[in-house]
Amino acid sequence: MAEEELQMEEGGKKSKLMMIIIIVVVLLLGGGGAAYFLLGGEEEVATVEGEEQAQMDGDDGETSEGVKAGTALYVAIPNPITFNVPGANRDRLVEIKVQLMVRGSSAEEQVKMHIPSIQGALNRAFSQANADDLITEAGKAAIRGNALKEVQKTLKDVSGNELVEQVLFTGFVMQ
Repeated sequence: MAEEELQMEEGGKKSKLMMIIIIVVVLLLGGGGAAYFLLGGEEEVATVEGEEQAQMDGDDGETSEGVKAGTALYVAIPNPITFNVPGANRDRLVEIKVQLMVRGSSAEEQVKMHIPSIQGALNRAFSQANADDLITEAGKAAIRGNALKEVQKTLKDVSGNELVEQVLFTGFVMQ
């Protein structure tokens, strides 16, 4: 009877050991498969980025259809633009945080060099605003369009290129 119990214990230990080995193997294979799945597509991304860079270098950032190519980069204006605007009932204080969208690292570097000129252009654009207009989304879109025109005009005068594709408001406070 004692021999039968000893054989059962050894059989139980072997089956537990086999279960542990199987679980470890499954986890290792699952982790390896997940890593391959998550990290496997990097070569395709590098190829696409290389093609975009070649297009940007070849035709000054534009394809034959006039669509801008290249990586969109964002240049943050370091300080928010703060200004007063007149309103029908009272004047208001407005603070806008601005980022500029450019295409390519060379455009990014040029825009960073001319930040003070761009801040002046933004101040000119924002000084034409009215508090009653800024309450509406259409008014914000209009001031954003006006700011883009002013920034592009300033950069064209300073560097010879417009460089900035969009003016984005990342913070907008009106009191």
